Amino acid sequence: MDGEKRHQVVVLVRAGLIPMELGIVHRLFTTATDSGGRALYSVRTCATAPGVVPTDTDIGIQVPYGPEILREADTVVVPAAVEDYRPQKRGRLDPEVRRALALVPEGARLASICTGAFVLAAAGHLDGRRATTHWKSCAELAALYPGTEVDPGVLYTDDDGVLTSAGVAAGVDLCLHMIRDDHGAEVANAVARDTVVPPHREGGQAQYIERPVPRESDPSPTAAARAYALEHIGEPLTLDDLARRAGISVRTLSRRFRRETGATPMRWLAEQRLDHARRLLERTDHPVDRVAADAGYGTGTAMRLRFREVLGVSPRAYRNAFRVRGGTTP
Repeated sequence: MDGEKRHQVVVLVRAGLIPMELGIVHRLFTTATDSGGRALYSVRTCATAPGVVPTDTDIGIQVPYGPEILREADTVVVPAAVEDYRPQKRGRLDPEVRRALALVPEGARLASICTGAFVLAAAGHLDGRRATTHWKSCAELAALYPGTEVDPGVLYTDDDGVLTSAGVAAGVDLCLHMIRDDHGAEVANAVARDTVVPPHREGGQAQYIERPVPRESDPSPTAAARAYALEHIGEPLTLDDLARRAGISVRTLSRRFRRETGATPMRWLAEQRLDHARRLLERTDHPVDRVAADAGYGTGTAMRLRFREVLGVSPRAYRNAFRVRGGTTP
């Protein structure tokens, strides 16, 4: 496959670039190949003018291209820059960056990593769309751009060809999603394996949001419910069971659970069951059916379906990949 036929990815960088975000795009897209081992993407980096672009570290990045290559882009990725973290800069777009984005052809896919979402928003590309950014900046993004539906709980969004991701590492999830959308799960999973990252991460960034630790004099009612669920993870548990343990109504439990964990009670429980099953597969020799019972799935079939749905592999394949040497059978 020659360069002209490859999907053209262009990364638009600015002064104060976070180098890791640029590396993510280059590493993941250039790793994607077809069944014959031929590259599926061509990735190039541009700035508003060629030359050395300073980063947020003690190194600079030599950028060979100016904004003219944006005219050839099928996908444009805008990483974060230091200025995105400065309140006085947010809501204002450098005229040269605005002119560069105006060169992107109609129909090209636009994506941002972390606070690069402020650039897309300032250029009007997030108007009427769902978007996200780093959880520390979501409230400000929503306040500055009320026409954007900001979702602080997800790792990335995809709204009709305009995509945004949460923090730096969520750029990995975003790029894998785009590769998966372009060429299917098999290609995306191969890229994930080569990069030694999960092909899909369960949950969103809500789990990383800083929350005040409950005071001992005012413990969270859901803490008792969560502790009970973990102690009885192998048993069938209902919302009524958890609400009863917390001493509050099902409605109140659901509201507080979402606020404290970023998930509904049953979604949280499903994640805990999966994590428990994974630990057992990694660290014990238990048969799959026993692991399923101990994790609360009831049957091996139910657990296999869950593993396929979330992880894209069977429990047996997962164990083969992640088995801890010296595992025991307690």
